[in-house]
Amino acid sequence: MRLGLNLGYWGAGNDAANLELAKEADRLGFSVVWAAEAYGSDAPSVLSWVAAHTERVDVGSAIMQIPARTPAMAAMTAATLDTLSGGRFRMGLGVSGPQVSEGWHGVRFDKPLARTREYVEIVRTALRRERLRHEGEHYVLPLPDGPGKALTLTVHPVREHIPLYLAAVGPKNVQLAGEIADGWLALFFSPEQAGESLDLLRAGREKAGKGLDGFDVVPTAPLVVGEDWRACADLVRPYAALYVGGMGSRQKNFYNDLAVRMGYAAEAAEVQERYLAKDYAGAMAALPLEFLDATSLLGPVGRIADRMAAYAQAGVTTLTVSPMLQDLAQGTAALRAASEALDLAGVGS
Repeated sequence: MRLGLNLGYWGAGNDAANLELAKEADRLGFSVVWAAEAYGSDAPSVLSWVAAHTERVDVGSAIMQIPARTPAMAAMTAATLDTLSGGRFRMGLGVSGPQVSEGWHGVRFDKPLARTREYVEIVRTALRRERLRHEGEHYVLPLPDGPGKALTLTVHPVREHIPLYLAAVGPKNVQLAGEIADGWLALFFSPEQAGESLDLLRAGREKAGKGLDGFDVVPTAPLVVGEDWRACADLVRPYAALYVGGMGSRQKNFYNDLAVRMGYAAEAAEVQERYLAKDYAGAMAALPLEFLDATSLLGPVGRIADRMAAYAQAGVTTLTVSPMLQDLAQGTAALRAASEALDLAGVGS
């Protein structure tokens, strides 16, 4: 199992610290640094900046939003970032959610599985530098009633195959990730409840005539280092409450649905009810301590090492950590503690 670092969103007031954390991850031998996008910073710009200030660590999008770009534009971006980084780019894609897709990008959130399948097919065709032709329900290239022509990507990526990941929460989307992607980006991943997700990935891989060997299972886990793991958990509450309570509408919140599937139906309903009523303190307090512990890395190095061993045993191949503290010194210390914990767990690769 390798370690990754998730920087989250740029522009939150901690950008200088985030860049230094990325450089520290590079020095510590982390496998990859990820950046996210929602309706603020875009991931590719951040990753090009990080790649310019690092030497060995991969840079990955977690995620580039499918409704934000045509598939051909996504392929252009991937090829460009791969050349600029010297072959260090990993392409994470996801459909986002209805509020962002329709409210920010003006793209209907309909048939996300079928749209994702077509999108990935077009991206891969373009990156293979084949003439771009596609006839599907969501995309037709070239358009049949105009002067458009089938074109070939002019940029030569450093690698013949740029790793492609899907962010997936729902069961059908997780299985699709196994079928058409090289890796799965997960949030709120509990090693003790990972069996169903791994079975879905295997089913997808089998559909593609492949196995899980070489497939990258990449959950992001909040990281807080300290003597009292319960106190550490409190620092995860704002992040978890945002996702379980407010990342989406009352009718469609994928993370709330995930918490329900994990056995926290009543708690997830209360978190959402309080969060949408702007009772943020109440939403944070309603999060079960067991949920936070199951999906995070909390406490002293030895305890974190034990949890890392559990992640590896569950099938995780890249464990991405997200330090919850904005202070650079604390964040740097957390990354060093994570590296130490991986060595102590004896599951590094």
